[in-house]
Amino acid sequence: MTLQQEIVGNATQMAVVSLRPGQSVYGEAGTFLFKTPNVTVETRPAGPSGGGSGGQRSPGGGAGGLLRQAMGPSPQTGRRVPTGEPAAFQHFTAQDDEGTVGFTGVLPGELRALELDGTCAWFARRSAFVAAESTVDLRIAVQGGRTGTKGDDGSVLGKLTGRGTAIIAGAGTFIDLDPADFGGRIDVATGCVVAFEESIRYDVRRVGGLNRPGLVNPVLGGEGLSLATLEGGGRVILQSLTIESMAGALRKARGGDDQGPAGGVFPTPTG
Repeated sequence: MTLQQEIVGNATQMAVVSLRPGQSVYGEAGTFLFKTPNVTVETRPAGPSGGGSGGQRSPGGGAGGLLRQAMGPSPQTGRRVPTGEPAAFQHFTAQDDEGTVGFTGVLPGELRALELDGTCAWFARRSAFVAAESTVDLRIAVQGGRTGTKGDDGSVLGKLTGRGTAIIAGAGTFIDLDPADFGGRIDVATGCVVAFEESIRYDVRRVGGLNRPGLVNPVLGGEGLSLATLEGGGRVILQSLTIESMAGALRKARGGDDQGPAGGVFPTPTG
C-alpha cells in the first residue's frame, strides 16, 4: 500500500501524510512541519547503520549509503563528490494508532508525490528530495560528468528505487514533459530539472568556451554556461523558478546587484 498523503496549498505547498500504526516515513530535517503526538521522531545518521531503507539495507545502498558514497570516489569521474547531502535524516513512526506528519519544501513552489512500483526508478536533483516512506531507497547517482560535479549544477542526483511513495519539491510551477513529444530530445537549463524517469538519457554539457561568444553567454544569460540534455521517452518534471534567479531578484529588490551590469563577468565600477 502506498503512503496516504495529500498535497495542499497554492504558492507554497505542503504534504500532509497519514501513517498507519507502525508505518514510517523519513525526510530532510528542514522539511518537517508538524506531527501528532503519537508519532515518534528518530534522527539516524546517513551511514551504514541508518538510512531510508527502514532496516532493509544492502551494502552501500539506500539513504544509509549517501554519506559513504558522497565521500568515496565517483564511478564516472574518479573524484570525490561534494554533494552537500545531510549527515542524517529524520524518521517518523506512528505508534499504537494512526498518526499525521506534515512536510513542506524550502522554497515557494510545488510538491509532487512519486509512486514507485519497483520496476522503474526516478532520478531527482539533490535539493528536490523532501520525504519518502521507509520502503523507498535513496542513493547518490552521478550523471553528466562532462561538466564536473560541483554544487547543485545537475550533475549530482538522487536515485529513488523500491516500492512506495516519495515526495519531491520544486520552485515555482511544475512543468511535465516527455522528450518523445519533441522529437526525442529537449535541452533544459540545468537549474530547472527537478526529476525524470530512468528511461530518460541525461547529460549535462558546456555551451560556449573561453572566447568572445563564450563571454557573452554569462553576460546575457546569467547562469547559462551549461545545459541539461534529456533524450528518449519518459516523464520529465521541470520547475519554472531556480534558486539562482530568486537570489538575483532579491539582490535587485534590495537595491544592490553586487554582480554589476555584466552579471559578475566584469568587476563593478567603484569610486
